[in-house]
Amino acid sequence: MLTSKQRNYLRKLAADQPDIIYVGKEGITDTLIAQTKEAVIARELIKGKVQKNALVDADQAGRELAEAIKAELVCTIGSKFVLYKKNLLKTRIEVPSKNTKPIKRIKKKSSGRLNKR
Repeated sequence: MLTSKQRNYLRKLAADQPDIIYVGKEGITDTLIAQTKEAVIARELIKGKVQKNALVDADQAGRELAEAIKAELVCTIGSKFVLYKKNLLKTRIEVPSKNTKPIKRIKKKSSGRLNKR
């Protein structure tokens, strides 16, 4: 299960990637599942698109593919979806851990005086 910070990080990475998986009028088929599985092993993060003539929407297609290949559905936007599955043998993407806390930055107080030379 991904946290919201991890989802945001992966969404930013996926913004520059091209669509790799296309869901057409046949919907989710065995060959599409096999192609998605191969792509996710090779890249870890993939983006897919549902064509206009498809019988399923992006959310439904993303959830079905994620369940079929045991991946995480990162997000769906319009007709596109993003899937992520960590490759344990060859990790390419370092996702922020769940326990990281933001670093507090200490503001320096100004003395209020102008330094005149």
